[in-house]
Amino acid sequence: MSGFAQVTPGEATWCGHANLPRHRHDKAYAALVLRGGYEESGSRGRHRVGSGQVLLHRRFDAHVDRFAAQGARILNLLLAWQPHCAVGEVADADAIARLAESDAIAASQALLEQLQPREPRLIDWPDFLARDLLADTQLRLGPWSKRHGLAPETLSRGFARVFATSAAAFRAEARVHRALTLLERGAAPLTAVAATCGFADQAHMTRAITALTGHPPGHWLRSNSFKTGGRPRSYKGG
Repeated sequence: MSGFAQVTPGEATWCGHANLPRHRHDKAYAALVLRGGYEESGSRGRHRVGSGQVLLHRRFDAHVDRFAAQGARILNLLLAWQPHCAVGEVADADAIARLAESDAIAASQALLEQLQPREPRLIDWPDFLARDLLADTQLRLGPWSKRHGLAPETLSRGFARVFATSAAAFRAEARVHRALTLLERGAAPLTAVAATCGFADQAHMTRAITALTGHPPGHWLRSNSFKTGGRPRSYKGG
């Protein structure tokens, strides 16, 4: 398991054309854009956000960030639950930022009350491949590249250029996240979860989940901190 990057709550300012290499957090959090904008390519696809928009990260998501020419001012807020959408927008980002100066928990709740999920804007084939891999964690890359008129080496290089990881590794990580979601619901036996997510067997799933999170599947079945009791009533997501 690789180390986790720390989520520092509060405001952060990034200069124009700054780039953050691929990193992973072990806490769920929201990144609300107060000024400027940036592009994030991560575990749930590539998203381009500007002022008033917010990126929501699950525990163990990984991403690379590339900032636009004007840079960005961002408010990071820790979340006590797993977000179900990846990107959204709020009506009054500045009000949330003012509230965060004195009460980060209240600011997080205000964000969730305002949050309106939105669909990501898919521009080119790496966006579509990421979408398809997230939808089907057993998707075969060879047939996909052939259907889209891409040579295998073009797919390999192009996807890695955007996401800073290979398409196969992205797919493997998507399997783990899908398994964690099913474990959170706790309705299916481990063997069924492994088969549904495309793992070779239960042992394969156990190794993959442990490598990503530091804990085996049984931990997440028992974990009250992972099963947060669902999303707040004010949340409008799917």
